[in-house]
Amino acid sequence: MDNRINEIRRKISLLRARMIELEGLARGQAGQNIDCSEAANEQLAARREIARLIGEWKAAGGGDRLPDPANSKRVSKQAQLRLRVMSARA
Repeated sequence: MDNRINEIRRKISLLRARMIELEGLARGQAGQNIDCSEAANEQLAARREIARLIGEWKAAGGGDRLPDPANSKRVSKQAQLRLRVMSARA
């Protein structure tokens, strides 16, 4: 069960990092008067996926704090690589 909880935490962490990236992209596009609906829709899809994963995490017995990439001072190279792989798949 712990492996499942850790896997869900990892996915949530990567999705949160992706959402931060998408937010920056959407803000940049909006600042240049470019249509940012694609980035915004992708961000909302990531938010829905995170909500679903949090439900799974709680059902699996997760109760501690979830990782927040906005608070981390440095993202590891491995996490950056995972983020690139996930975004390439999307």
